[in-house]
Amino acid sequence: MAVGGGDQVCERLAACGRVAAGCRLPAAEGAAAEQRGRPAAPGHPVIEPIPAATSSGQEVAERLAEDGYVVVSGMMPDADVEAAKADLGRVLEATQTGRNAFEGFSTQRIYALFAKTRTFDQAAIHPLLLAVLDTVLGHYQLSAPVGIRIGPGEQAQVLHTDDMIYPIPQPHPPVVVNTMWPLDEFTEENGATRFVAGSHRWEPGRRPTAADTVRYATMVPGSAMFYLGSLWHGGGANRTSRPRLGVILEYAAAWLRQQENHCLAVPRRTVRQLPDRLAELLGYNIYPPFVGYVDGRHPRRVLSDDE
Repeated sequence: MAVGGGDQVCERLAACGRVAAGCRLPAAEGAAAEQRGRPAAPGHPVIEPIPAATSSGQEVAERLAEDGYVVVSGMMPDADVEAAKADLGRVLEATQTGRNAFEGFSTQRIYALFAKTRTFDQAAIHPLLLAVLDTVLGHYQLSAPVGIRIGPGEQAQVLHTDDMIYPIPQPHPPVVVNTMWPLDEFTEENGATRFVAGSHRWEPGRRPTAADTVRYATMVPGSAMFYLGSLWHGGGANRTSRPRLGVILEYAAAWLRQQENHCLAVPRRTVRQLPDRLAELLGYNIYPPFVGYVDGRHPRRVLSDDE
């Protein structure tokens, strides 16, 4: 989840009715220390990654349905990882740290990602990723792509779900699929994403407590973690002296409002240079039969007319 709403973020999460402990809300003060102040018990690694080269979209989708997450290795070549890390390093030189506890006061977030770098264009349309999205969501779009560099001393982020921002009665079919791409090695010590496996199948209204096992998405660069928008998760605390960098590519059902308005965030002159499928995922597409048209025509025609 990407949030750019300043100090009111906790109040807005609370308004969803499903916020986890950690935003210092009165009823959740006791569990906040459990989630933010100390790590989960060791010995709960993620399930062994599956290789992208020999995995199908159906297989990944089935694991998502069962566990709420799956780590896939070999999603990005080493050269692409290094190029992305270098280019995002350039962007981060001019990127402020977070404005609230949810963003992270020692964390930098690169919003408008596809306006600032070309190094994730191919990752966003990776064939395996699209096959998973085809299976799980059907019609979909990029919602909140964001680079995240968690700095030394950052506290653990409050556990949350990415679909809690949408006022949809629970339970509901998946409407959000997220992917986390590490550009540094993710460890328990440097801020690896924390999550509660299987929490996507919890009954409505249930929230994480200190009794729930929190796992860490320990991963190497080049891999990617797929997880459902209904899985409880959050960024980990960075107890090292070095930052850790990763990129989130979040997708949502095409009939939902995107978290970030890419039609405004990414200049049209940039979109016209992107692969057609990526342009569609940024919002230059329709949800059948015609939701999202522009002046009675397909949004892609707008890009053509501007040339």
